[in-house]
Amino acid sequence: MRMRLRFNDFSSYGVRALAGKVLALFLIVLPAVAAGQVTVAALGDSLTQGYGLISQEGFVPQLRDWLAQKGRDVRVVNAGVSGDTSAGGLARVEWTLTPDVDAMIVVLGGNDLLRGIDPAVTRANIEGILQAASDADVEVLLVGMEAPGNYGPEYKAEFDAIWPELSRAYGALYHPSFFEGLGADDPAGAMRYMQPDGIHPNAEGVRRIVERVGPKVIELIERVQ
Repeated sequence: MRMRLRFNDFSSYGVRALAGKVLALFLIVLPAVAAGQVTVAALGDSLTQGYGLISQEGFVPQLRDWLAQKGRDVRVVNAGVSGDTSAGGLARVEWTLTPDVDAMIVVLGGNDLLRGIDPAVTRANIEGILQAASDADVEVLLVGMEAPGNYGPEYKAEFDAIWPELSRAYGALYHPSFFEGLGADDPAGAMRYMQPDGIHPNAEGVRRIVERVGPKVIELIERVQ
């Protein structure tokens, strides 16, 4: 009888000890799984594609390096196509949102502006992109665009309102402008960060853009994790 009690006591202790070790291992492994690599697609035009720059100087490679320096394991997919309008982005969004994509940065609208496309058309296209992301359960960072004053106050007001209004409607993160941080209050000074065409940022300009948008991308990643 005493032998049976001792055996049972030992067995009970052994199960409890094993359970404790399994629980400890689970608690160690769980954060590592939760903090695994995140895949972010950058859907956009020449600004995300890296027009006029060598590959490592473009927006996507510089953002990827910036995130790595911040200790973030992130795969950033370059889904930028030079010359694309918001309509082009909408046409591509379904096959951009592959099953491995966890989040998406949307930088579109600049070419709509250059072509003077009706803001109502641009709004519908951006909303279509956000709806596709919502249907795919993909978090979005929507980067805004601003029309210059020479388009007229009505066009500017309607165009500029697209991004903040739709980001609120769809619960997306919002960054006011891709060019934020280049010195919008000093247009002449900002030109030092642009390529000769005056439209696309140079390597230093991209670095400054990434510094400004980077914290929002981290917030996007944390939403996923």
